[in-house]
Amino acid sequence: MNQPFFLPIAVVSIIWITGCDSERPVPAEITEPEPAAFSTDSLESLIDDQGDSILESPAVTSGLRFADKHQALGLNFIYLNGSDERALMVQSTGGGGGWIDYDRDGFQDVFFVQGGNPTGAPADKDGDRLFRNLNSKGFIDNSASAIPIEPEFGQGMAAADFNDDGFEDLFVSNTSADQMLMNCGDGTFVDVTAETGTGDKRWGTSAAWSDLDLDGDLDLFVCNYCRYDSFNPVVCRKEDGSPAICHPEALDPDFSECYENLGDGRFAPAAAKWGLADKPGKALGVVAADFDVDGRPDLFVANDTMANSLYLGKPDGGFTEQGVQFGCAYNSLGQYQANMGVACNDYDGNGYLDLYVTTFTDDSNTLFANLGATGFRDVTRLEGLHAPTIETLGFGTIMMDLDANAAMDIFVANGHIDDWREKKQMWKMPPEMFTWGNGTWNELSFETVGDFLNEEHLGRAVSCADSDNDGDTDLLVVHQNEPAALLINESVMGHWLRVELIGRNVNRRGFGARVIVRQGDRTWTQQLVGGSSYLTSHQPVLSFGFGETDSPCDITVIWPGVEEPTTIRSVSVDQLVRLTDAGLMFAEK
Repeated sequence: MNQPFFLPIAVVSIIWITGCDSERPVPAEITEPEPAAFSTDSLESLIDDQGDSILESPAVTSGLRFADKHQALGLNFIYLNGSDERALMVQSTGGGGGWIDYDRDGFQDVFFVQGGNPTGAPADKDGDRLFRNLNSKGFIDNSASAIPIEPEFGQGMAAADFNDDGFEDLFVSNTSADQMLMNCGDGTFVDVTAETGTGDKRWGTSAAWSDLDLDGDLDLFVCNYCRYDSFNPVVCRKEDGSPAICHPEALDPDFSECYENLGDGRFAPAAAKWGLADKPGKALGVVAADFDVDGRPDLFVANDTMANSLYLGKPDGGFTEQGVQFGCAYNSLGQYQANMGVACNDYDGNGYLDLYVTTFTDDSNTLFANLGATGFRDVTRLEGLHAPTIETLGFGTIMMDLDANAAMDIFVANGHIDDWREKKQMWKMPPEMFTWGNGTWNELSFETVGDFLNEEHLGRAVSCADSDNDGDTDLLVVHQNEPAALLINESVMGHWLRVELIGRNVNRRGFGARVIVRQGDRTWTQQLVGGSSYLTSHQPVLSFGFGETDSPCDITVIWPGVEEPTTIRSVSVDQLVRLTDAGLMFAEK
């Protein structure tokens, strides 16, 4: 039986699209407390200061520990990739799922995309699944009452509040027609694909929400992979003549799409207009962020067996491709790679976002350090990340401080696209975890972190959220043809701070905002990026770790498209704070 649904109070501005009940409940106004200490600083001076406090690489002192609790908490889902003797290429890539607080009760819910039979009608009779978080006590499958059945063969998802009504909506990428689901605010979603104009029939993969034109609402970039028809597929074979998953180089690349939010519930294709259709690609991963710290959004696109793309925002609007010039199109050997997922954060503390990109077997994942004005540098070999990933095939990945010890960690889900055990390659693979310390990345073992690092799966999407609201970050990992894992964080934690943003004059979740936290003479910088990892969405919260230091912090937020940043001073650690673009702070221990 479905659990009762309730709404917390919220501030909303509602944009209507035909399809939701006209009697939709409108949340009450928030009673706002007195503003916290507030000041403004010039954006120019803040950017100039970013390199003044580069974090020293700490010693390796990881207290990381995770345990898979999906079964105990009732989060039971298996992504079915439809694997059969046909060896259709689309069967190798799917496995999306991620976090969304669809009922606004303060606990993160989970949406899974389903595959099934790529040529079935429908692909799977049950379709995608939505699990409601019962206040950290477990999950219940509310799909039947909450979401329409989606007939397509699913790949990934991206959650965001595209109409700024206070309720997060869902975009689902498929191998055929994509789908847009609008949150009605009453515990249900309605299919608004036709109304929004977002039903592209190409092979969609990862997607990223961001305010790409800085007009205050969220636009959508959708990665499209190869030109491929599951009903009339290119046939590829193994040496013995049996069907095989095609190598991507056997297929033509395709153009990705970008949708401009028109502000009235409709979207318009804008990739060509904005300079994002300069060349086709084989896009699997995407991050929307300000990589060059000029106040304009940029896009990094991870391409399979092709050079990556870096689209930098131009002063007069639109984008220009600069991947080669900025050093992230190829690895340090000048080679393109088979790129899949991408993690994004500032691991070295210089104020610029770095990129960690997962790749195919017989090649290593690549760490691009962002050096600022001189662009990116592949430091994979220099910093200990080359050898550990040669034999693995990575997909979803995240980079963040998972135990709040003031040092970044990396988690990667691995798994092959084809069973090549006769070639002495792994098929199912264990995930990997690394921690930053002593100027290098150090691989962690299952004896330290937990048994999950010793389990072999076909890993795909990885996403992060504080699922039980205890202040640390848990991980959701989707596997093909096996249960998804919910890795509950049981680490020995340092002092921490979590920052959630609420936009009134910018997009509601603050996508694209840059958050700078100062504690004494140390500075941390993060951005609320769009996209990242693979086929997924994360809880839109930034998490900072301070190790043993518990002194108060100053928080500065540079909002997208807003000239003057806002600063909140003397904020205590070990709490979640919600900051608005009006300078208000709401604290939650």
